[in-house]
Amino acid sequence: MEKLLNEQIVGQVKEVFNGMKEPVQILFFGSEQCDYCTETRQLVEEVTDTHASISAAYYDLDKDATMAAEFNVDKAPAIVIAAKNGDEVVNYGIQYSGIPSGHEFSTLINDILLVSGRDSGLDEATRAYLKGLETPLHMQVFVTPTCPYCPRAVLLAHQMAMENPAMIRAEGVEATEFPDLANRFNVSGVPQTTINAGRGTVVGAVPEGHLLDEIKRALLN
Repeated sequence: MEKLLNEQIVGQVKEVFNGMKEPVQILFFGSEQCDYCTETRQLVEEVTDTHASISAAYYDLDKDATMAAEFNVDKAPAIVIAAKNGDEVVNYGIQYSGIPSGHEFSTLINDILLVSGRDSGLDEATRAYLKGLETPLHMQVFVTPTCPYCPRAVLLAHQMAMENPAMIRAEGVEATEFPDLANRFNVSGVPQTTINAGRGTVVGAVPEGHLLDEIKRALLN
């Protein structure tokens, strides 16, 4: 089978992963009714092979429904980037639905580094607010592979999920792979962050404070 990542990219990824701190577990969810599952799984396998601190587990959305429910996965292909502490897999609410290709490949790499560091890197005020959330928060960041600003928007949502994964789920969604969902939330430009099924919407890669303000507004509705 032909590799998706050439030697130059593999070399660059290995260099970036030299900064990894703690082990990371990738959970891949595929399905028989799925256009890009084969390629997405292959991409996960090739990335996993670049560093000893990255491991991966592979599931079927339907056959492994209990596992999918545990990690709140409802579409395929889906990737969950979780922490691995010994034998324990810790869910940080960080997901990507679709194949992370084009600019979104950097999202996958940055998510692995984020989880490996076990630190969101957010401002203290943002951390305090998110940690205190008692209402579930679901952010869906719609992206396309050709959008250079999208990875930043996805990463910000993923940073926020880290602070309170019991309450927050942040999901990058490849808009062209899930057109019904994109149409449901009137996605006309990317990145678009949809908060709690449309209670709030942010278009563009906005600063941390801007997204936080929209989250607060959406949760009041």
